[in-house]
Amino acid sequence: MDVGFLKPLFDRPGPWAGVYMDTSRSTEDAPTRRRLRERFVADQLTSQGADRATCDAVVERLAGEEEARASAGRALFAAGGEVVLDLPLATAPIDVVTSWSMLPRVAPLATFRGEWPACLVAFVDQAGADLELRDDTGTRPAGRAAGRRAHGRGHRSVPADRYEWHYRNRVGNTWEQTADRVADELVRQWAESDAELLILAGDPRGRRAVRDRLPEPLRAKTEEMRHGSRAAGCSELLNVEIDHARAECARAHLESVLDLFRAGRGRPGGPGPSGHDGAGPPSSGAAEGVPAVVEAMRSHQAATLLLGHTGGDMRHEVWIGPDADQVAVQRSQARAMGVRAPEPARADDALMRSAAVADTEVLLVPEGVPGPAGGLGAVLRWHA
Repeated sequence: MDVGFLKPLFDRPGPWAGVYMDTSRSTEDAPTRRRLRERFVADQLTSQGADRATCDAVVERLAGEEEARASAGRALFAAGGEVVLDLPLATAPIDVVTSWSMLPRVAPLATFRGEWPACLVAFVDQAGADLELRDDTGTRPAGRAAGRRAHGRGHRSVPADRYEWHYRNRVGNTWEQTADRVADELVRQWAESDAELLILAGDPRGRRAVRDRLPEPLRAKTEEMRHGSRAAGCSELLNVEIDHARAECARAHLESVLDLFRAGRGRPGGPGPSGHDGAGPPSSGAAEGVPAVVEAMRSHQAATLLLGHTGGDMRHEVWIGPDADQVAVQRSQARAMGVRAPEPARADDALMRSAAVADTEVLLVPEGVPGPAGGLGAVLRWHA
C-alpha cells in the first residue's frame, strides 16, 4: 500500500482525533443509528481529552454525511477544529473506534483500507479503445485511443475472389494499425499513472494484437479478461474478473516481498528473532523487531514496512519529535536527535508516519501467513 496520501496529516502538529466506522445504510432506522453514533463519537472523544472545536468538527462532518456511500467504511482524522482527512475504507470496522493521540492513529488503515493495486483497463475493438483507471478512490475515465476503421465493400464491380483477398488484407492491416495505436496510448498512459496492473477487455483478436505490441515489462503486468466489450462497457462478470486479477496481483506482490524478507532475515549476520540491538544500521537485507525497524525507517533504508495482524511490537512505545525521522526507542535517544520534548507514541503509528513521508511502501501480513516475529519488519533497499 502506498501511504503517500497520509502526508497531509503530518504537516501540522497534534494531538489528533481519529474515527473508524461502518458506513453501510442497510436498515430503515439508519438515521436514528447515525445520530446515536454521532453522540457516541463525541462522548468518546471528549472523554479521551479532545477539545470542543475538534469534536464539533468531527460531528458536523458525520452529520453532513450522505445517506449512502459506496465504501464499506470510513476513517476521519481531525486536529485543531478541522477534519483534515476523510477516507473510504474497503472493509468496515466491526465497532466504532475513536482515538485521541499526539500522532493520528493511522496503523489500522493497513487492515481496513485494502491493498488492491490500481489498474488501467482498456476496452478494445477494431475502432480503438476506451480507457479507465481503477484505484482506491473508485473508477474514472482515462482517455481513448482511436484506431483505423476498415471500409466496407461498397458497390465496386470486382471479381469476387480477388476482392475478397484485398478486403481481408485491408481488414488485417486495419487491425494491426489499430493495435499499434492502442498499444502506444497504453504505454503513454501507464507512464503517467500509478497503475500496477493493465487489464485488456473487449474483442479477443484486438486484445491479443495489443498485448503482442506492448513492451515486455508492461506485457508482464498485463491480464486479458474474457468478459466485457467496448460497446457494453463493464459487466458484473467483468468486475468479478478484474477484482480477482487485482487480488492475485496483490497476493503475488506480498509473497515476493515476504520472500525477500525471509531471505534477508536468514543471511549470516542478519538480525535474529529478537531484532537488531539498535547500535547501528541492520547488516542484512531485512530488519525485524522495534529497534531494527526504527533504525531502518529513520535512515530511509527501508523499501517496505511490514505490519503483522498480531504482535506486541506494534503496540510498543517509542519516542517521537515533530519530524517524521525523529523516532527513537528510548527517550534519551530522541533527545540526542535534538528533540526538546519527546512524546510517546505507538510504534506502528510512528513508523507509518515515517513511511508516508519517505514514500516507503507498507504491507499488511495477513493472519496465518508467516511474517516478522512480533509484527514489525522491513525489507531494505540496501544493507551494510
